[in-house]
Amino acid sequence: MRERIRAGDHDAFGDLFDAYARSVYNHAYRLTGQWTVAEEVVSLTFLDAWRLREKLDEDGGSLRPWLLGIATNVTRNTRRAAKRHAAAVARLPRGRALDDFADEVAGRVDDAARLVLVRAAFAKLRRPEREVLALCVWGGLDYTAAAEALGIPVGTVRSRLSRARTKLVKHLETMELPWTRGQLRGDRVSAVGPLREENR
Repeated sequence: MRERIRAGDHDAFGDLFDAYARSVYNHAYRLTGQWTVAEEVVSLTFLDAWRLREKLDEDGGSLRPWLLGIATNVTRNTRRAAKRHAAAVARLPRGRALDDFADEVAGRVDDAARLVLVRAAFAKLRRPEREVLALCVWGGLDYTAAAEALGIPVGTVRSRLSRARTKLVKHLETMELPWTRGQLRGDRVSAVGPLREENR
């Protein structure tokens, strides 16, 4: 597969997309919290992957870490562009603001309220900690694959993940969320942990 990708085989690239687009999409959503931005990140990730195909190592296993590393960089660039856009829009003359009913809707749905709190706690982490948490915990990569995706040593992945777990739990506890054995009550998906102890 790597050889075919490096050679620019369109069918192989189609197979690559079919195999990993969902994984890239989920990773992008976990980093951004926005479905539309995640969709954009997927498109840009595979565009960059095509552009960078000749730099792909000839040897190696799954191409997922390579793609998630590209997606992480694309997300950073997308955020920077969004900040520049927001700053430009803020300089425009203001029109009449429309009432925002999003908070009212979120308040009616328990799970949505919990998700808002978890995302707020996640946003308080430093960017490198968010990236490692998203790759190892939600993306399911082991330390070695996450290190490959981010281009950092395995030890750095371990220490960042440890700090991220500790900080995330602390932030969530200060928000007085109802905890049940490391999970939010009523939520089938773990908010923090056991955080894939098999990665340790």
